[in-house]
Amino acid sequence: MRIVAGRHRGRVLKAPRGRSTRPTAARAREGLFNILAHGGFGTDGGSVLDGARVLEAFAGTGAFTFEALSRGAASATLLDLNEDALEAARTNAKALGEREAAHVLRMDAVRPRTAEAAHDLVFLDPPYGLKLGAKALMALAAKGWIAPGALVIIEVGTKEDFAPPAGFAAIEERTFGAARFVLMRFEGTAAA
Repeated sequence: MRIVAGRHRGRVLKAPRGRSTRPTAARAREGLFNILAHGGFGTDGGSVLDGARVLEAFAGTGAFTFEALSRGAASATLLDLNEDALEAARTNAKALGEREAAHVLRMDAVRPRTAEAAHDLVFLDPPYGLKLGAKALMALAAKGWIAPGALVIIEVGTKEDFAPPAGFAAIEERTFGAARFVLMRFEGTAAA
């Protein structure tokens, strides 16, 4: 697994052995990041990545985070419960020289503690088929992890049902192979 573009382009990311994580395929990541960079979601229609404060829940190896940092994000917080995935994310942050920018936390995205800061670009990649996405979005919003107006992306399986919860407005959906990305805007009105 490699970083697709930006200052870390071509750098290899470590992933834990086995099937405990399911990293987003490079082609899907590249498609999503083209949307984020050129889809007009940022300030004045520019890239949403420039200077972004990123939150990656169900982070796994942190592929989304490190791609975002490579392409101009300012900082990132990664949340996961799997210790092997967290160790891989820490190793990746160190190898890329991103330990200051990438904060790796052992935390359940469905039951998070109160945030120290809100994030304006949020990516969730929950295990397919377990219907954790909407629960996590509501919990993260209620605990202050998601800034009002944030662009929020969730990855679900192509045939998996997902409807944005209250406070999240759907913008568009894109499918790449087995992954479907649902892009939403957080309206700042979600309740616990």
